[in-house]
Amino acid sequence: MPPSPLTAGLGLKPPHYGEALHCSAPGLWWEVHPENYLADGGPRLAWLEAIRARHPVALHGVSLSLAADAPPDAAHLARLAALARRVEPVIISEHLAWSSWRGQYLPDLLPFPRTQAALHRIASNIARTQDVLQRPIAVENPTHYLHIDGHGWAETDFLAELVQRTGCALLLDVNNVHVSAHNLGFSAQAYLDAFPHHAVAEVHLAGHHADPVHGNALLIDSHDAPVAAAVWALYERVIARTGPVPTLIERDDNLPNFSELLGERDLAHQALTATRTEEATCG
Repeated sequence: MPPSPLTAGLGLKPPHYGEALHCSAPGLWWEVHPENYLADGGPRLAWLEAIRARHPVALHGVSLSLAADAPPDAAHLARLAALARRVEPVIISEHLAWSSWRGQYLPDLLPFPRTQAALHRIASNIARTQDVLQRPIAVENPTHYLHIDGHGWAETDFLAELVQRTGCALLLDVNNVHVSAHNLGFSAQAYLDAFPHHAVAEVHLAGHHADPVHGNALLIDSHDAPVAAAVWALYERVIARTGPVPTLIERDDNLPNFSELLGERDLAHQALTATRTEEATCG
């Protein structure tokens, strides 16, 4: 029997390794940050290989710093390529952000002005990454917390141009859109309508919370809560345009028990299955 098509996945967390390994939910897949597995051996890598033997796995990087002023670190890229050969991920993704600049590293995903120079620099870094990995990557839209000056491109146009220039795919994080729209005062619906849906290879859904100081005036992309109702509503709008794209529930803090997390994953699975059924009926 052929495997179920990918529907909804979860981030693989150490407390859930045992339950994740034996879970047989249809369409299930797992995503990890490759930075946690860039080793020649050890228990984490052994667990990842055990999971990969039973489930599809995706790699979601946080440290390539594609928007930095220099190419991605060659040694890091080589280790990432070796891990990709080892686990054969279904998707490799990274963020449209920077975390290193002129030799300094900051443990965050930081914004940049969307200028022509930035476009050229990021396209070059994506191309270099894809050359080393020998495959396209998916680039994720960022979360924004404040206005910065100097933009020459709308974000959706900037992403579309990166796709055109490099052949990369896109990872559409719907929670990032909701949080950014709230914080910067733009329409999340209009942003999603302008998004280059043809290039979306993966969707992320996550939770957020209000800032402890500023309250609801500033939302934080915290990944420590269930997906909000407003984000689920935007997600329905997305998959009506994209069709049933593999979707990940991100939860990085305040981890619930596995059954609760799987229940949230099942909501996305059901939405994707319904979309696939509608497409088959219309076709």
